[in-house]
Amino acid sequence: MIATRFEIIALFSVLAVAVAGLVYAVLLTFQILKEPEGTKKMKKVSSAIRTGANAYLRKQFKTIALFIIPLAIFLYFLEPRMHEGIAVSLGRALAFLMGASFSALVGYIGMNMAVRGNVRVAAAAERGSFKDALRIAYRTGTITGMLTDGLGLLGGTTIFLIFGILVGHPALVPDVLIGFGFGGTLLALFMRVGGGIYTKAADVGADLVGKVEKGIPEDDPRNPAVIADQVGDNVGDCAGMAADIFESYEVTMVSAMILGWALYPVFGLKSIVFPLLARATGVLGSIVGTYAIRARSVKEDAMRAISRGFTLSALISITGFFLFAYFYVGDLRFFGATFVGIVLAVTINILTEHFTSKRRGPVKEITRSTKTGPATVILSGLSVGLESTVWAILLIAGTIFGSVLIFGLSNPLLAFYGIALAGIGMLTLTGNNIAMDTFGPVSDNASGIGEMANLKPKARRILDDLDSVGNTTKAITKGIAIGSAVVAALALFWSFFEITGLSTINITAPKVFIGLLVGGSIPFLFSSLTIRAVGRAASKVIVEVRRQFAEIKGLWQGKAEPDYEACVNICTGAAQKELLPLGIIAILVPIIVGLVLHEEALGGFLAGIILTGQLLAVFMATSGAAWDNAKKSVEEGQFGGKGSEAHKASVIGDTVGDPLKDTSGPALNPMIKVINLIALLVAPSIIMYHTMTWTLALVVIVMIAIVGIALWYSKKEAYS
Repeated sequence: MIATRFEIIALFSVLAVAVAGLVYAVLLTFQILKEPEGTKKMKKVSSAIRTGANAYLRKQFKTIALFIIPLAIFLYFLEPRMHEGIAVSLGRALAFLMGASFSALVGYIGMNMAVRGNVRVAAAAERGSFKDALRIAYRTGTITGMLTDGLGLLGGTTIFLIFGILVGHPALVPDVLIGFGFGGTLLALFMRVGGGIYTKAADVGADLVGKVEKGIPEDDPRNPAVIADQVGDNVGDCAGMAADIFESYEVTMVSAMILGWALYPVFGLKSIVFPLLARATGVLGSIVGTYAIRARSVKEDAMRAISRGFTLSALISITGFFLFAYFYVGDLRFFGATFVGIVLAVTINILTEHFTSKRRGPVKEITRSTKTGPATVILSGLSVGLESTVWAILLIAGTIFGSVLIFGLSNPLLAFYGIALAGIGMLTLTGNNIAMDTFGPVSDNASGIGEMANLKPKARRILDDLDSVGNTTKAITKGIAIGSAVVAALALFWSFFEITGLSTINITAPKVFIGLLVGGSIPFLFSSLTIRAVGRAASKVIVEVRRQFAEIKGLWQGKAEPDYEACVNICTGAAQKELLPLGIIAILVPIIVGLVLHEEALGGFLAGIILTGQLLAVFMATSGAAWDNAKKSVEEGQFGGKGSEAHKASVIGDTVGDPLKDTSGPALNPMIKVINLIALLVAPSIIMYHTMTWTLALVVIVMIAIVGIALWYSKKEAYS
């Protein structure tokens, strides 16, 4: 493989941009840490949140290590081979560890900055500065976003430079890239599931006893679950979502580069380098756009200021796409495909805001339904979620159709490369997307600190406004994460065809149809297990909160302090319990399907997972966010406000939606890609073992037994 002088310079420039993104994150960190932290009481609450969050993550990383280290060894021995003296398996295993480490780093640092930024946002609100509160909250989130951009781009570019250019063995690049993507994706699955179970167990338990039974505010310091709830916002929405988007960023880049390598005879290095240049343009656009976000006046809506920065970043990225496509590749189809991806991201923003914003019709309809009780609240929320799924799937279908039209139908590989470029375009503004997502829990925590520290009414109004916008920005990010998961999975789907040598999948073949049905059921199984886990843990939190209110003298009067640590420990234990069983299911089920039914049926299995996973994820994320903002509308004074029957109905709707939008729905994104990457990794072995020997049958039986034990372990003691 011969690289031109421009391509060598371009690749090292991409590395420089990745480093610039990391430096920008460091500079923002110093800026945030210089901001005032407020009163002693505010600092005390913030310190308790930070201590609980870090304790949880340390325990979670120990649990995850039980999976990561054996899997790295497994990847080393899976199809071990040498390529001109270079161990392919060693590169794959090391890349897997690098992907997992980067994903963990993004989650850990991002969460730690979030728990330091929250009290500073509250302090800015206490000073009466809406502008400062918005700026601090958004730039705190931007730190996580730029870490994602920088580390993701650094990893993919480094792998290509080492194996494709410096060592001179580009044939190794796809193998190593798959390992890199798999590491980030698997860790994101664990962090998403664990953090999601933690945060919603605490949230549901705190709300049902505090708001419904006792009629006290959401963040009342007398509630023993309130610190666990605040911790959960960070381990779920900061650490979990950061790792989730990081793996989406990784996998879309990995899939585009793998398909670009397959197109090397057509385009040379251009089809591999262009995705990296596009990503570098996005990093520069995110730096400019995120730094420009600030409110122009105290009356300006925070969402408008955020959207203005997002638009600026998008314009910079689009300009870069065009220039590289025209002057470097000499083919504007590359620009067209990436532009389609940006259009999809912007359209998902608009669609999600329509279905989840307090100012839009769907949430207003749910809010009105609170007048007639919890049943109508739940029914209207389900309706909103189901409808949003239809529009979301049509958007993704339109994006795929547009990408295919741009590259034509004559060459399926080109068509799927166009889809991969759409994924590159869609996640180009990852820095902005994660900043928007982390803005949500930072604002939520700041609002909680404001309530627990008894801040002035004006400060509380500022924080409540930011918190409400944060709910919408979190929902938007979830929508983008879900859409990117499908686009990335489709690109990986074609890579599966390349590896297995399949040209088509015959859906009328019984084996294939069985695979399709089994694959379609897996997202439902995952959702069932995670929702059950939240319900089980929430029930224990409820029992503990009731016990403390009944047994701790002076707690209700505010004269005694609750045992916050007890609820934190319940949520931590519940989250860790579910990690290994769900990981086992995600890893072993595709291997079992492939060994028993072979590669064509495994292709049907992947198609089933992609379809139902996307539909379920959008439904759950949208309905949950809509229920949440309907509750906030009531809390702002509609239909009787806090403590009214309408409020109690809205809280019940919100507690139903909590595990949907923050646990089960988001967990499906990394699950889809983990299973697709596992299929890519084991496909050569599946082809090798077409004949079912006694030894192979025994291996399959053992794996089925392990999956059965994992299911039993997850389901036992549903509500104790």
